[in-house]
Amino acid sequence: MRLQNGNRVCIIGGGPAGSFSAMHLLKLAQEHGLHLDVLIFEARDPTGPGRESCKGCAGILSADLVNSLPSIGITLPPEVIQSELSAYVVHVAGQVTSIEQPNPQRHILSVYRGSGPRLHEGEAAVGLDGFLLSQACARGAQLISSRVRNVEWGDRPIVQTARENYEADLVVLATGVNSRPPLAPEFGYQPPATAQMAQDEIPLPENWPGYKVAGFFGQPPGVSFGAVVPKGRYLNVSLLPQEEGIEAIANFYKTQAQALGRFFPTQPPSLCSCTSRIAVHPAKTYFGDRWAAVGDAAVSRLFKDGIHSAFLTTRAAMRSAIEEGVAKEDFQRGYAPFCRRLARDNAYGEWLFRISLLAMRSPYIARAVIECVRAESSLRLDQRIYSRVLWGMLTGDESYRDLFWLCLKPKGWLRLGYQLAQAIKYPLPSPTRLDDR
Repeated sequence: MRLQNGNRVCIIGGGPAGSFSAMHLLKLAQEHGLHLDVLIFEARDPTGPGRESCKGCAGILSADLVNSLPSIGITLPPEVIQSELSAYVVHVAGQVTSIEQPNPQRHILSVYRGSGPRLHEGEAAVGLDGFLLSQACARGAQLISSRVRNVEWGDRPIVQTARENYEADLVVLATGVNSRPPLAPEFGYQPPATAQMAQDEIPLPENWPGYKVAGFFGQPPGVSFGAVVPKGRYLNVSLLPQEEGIEAIANFYKTQAQALGRFFPTQPPSLCSCTSRIAVHPAKTYFGDRWAAVGDAAVSRLFKDGIHSAFLTTRAAMRSAIEEGVAKEDFQRGYAPFCRRLARDNAYGEWLFRISLLAMRSPYIARAVIECVRAESSLRLDQRIYSRVLWGMLTGDESYRDLFWLCLKPKGWLRLGYQLAQAIKYPLPSPTRLDDR
């Protein structure tokens, strides 16, 4: 089961995972002297406004992804980049501090997946999905603007749309976790476990710094974490509530009035709100003979860096398909090891988030951590601990494994112990606002 000249590859899904799959595949095929017929199936218009085009994504591109794109010949045009993010204002148990990008050479960007909020004003934004899809087609992929209804198994996989059937030598499932996977039961695909995010888009206040993200750990009660991210003329609000529902957004505005009051004297108008699923555990079965799932449909970085995860999983899967083959055993040998490494790193992330959320319920521990971050601001990057941990958990800028072991450094415990003693000894200050630091 090796790909041959003229073989057809059907990629189901035209988001970043689908476009990255096509670009990796075509690049590797060219290097190996192969000519492949690459079809991308995507029914939605990735250039439209609102939920149908953005897929409910916060739209943050990590520094690792930005640095990886040139490997497939991609340079993001200025019109796709909405904001460059270089600082987070972290809110924990009523305490607040700012964390600057520890390494100024690493750039984190915000983008839109579609063309902006549903109720946008003026010129629409240029979205990442539409740009990447155009780049995939420019490199030789063909867009089929039809929804895949089913993928059945004959002698080979058969991709079925409402009008036509396509026999495939390889099927790449790049549908994410917010669409019904069309694979027939005989493929054995078992989607990842998911959690629900609540999202909102609101106008950017004039006094909000366009480079600064507000991050919230464990507040308000019932929200594991949240972020308010500048995107050009707008702000994206993304929350992971412990109970599902869009009402988490309204509760967030109500309970965070102290932190956000300078910017929003009243509840801001909602321009586009939704709930969307994110993968929190890998799929149990994500490849087989002549098919492989990639991106969120297979495994993704826990809570962060989903678009970079799509880049990495597609690169590993397509390299395996070209260099190893497209049988189940080939993917087991060439693709599964990378996915297992990513899943193991997520296990460290689960522990980090669980321990952090439990610890931050104490206002004394929250104050101690915040004071540790402030005390580290004058230290060299390799001497910082808590600022790197919080920055990494908010941005995905370091592996969870590295952050976990960073937390166990004795110097960190000594700093935390000293600050905790100070927090217990002296009265807690009153809750601070977003603009106080």
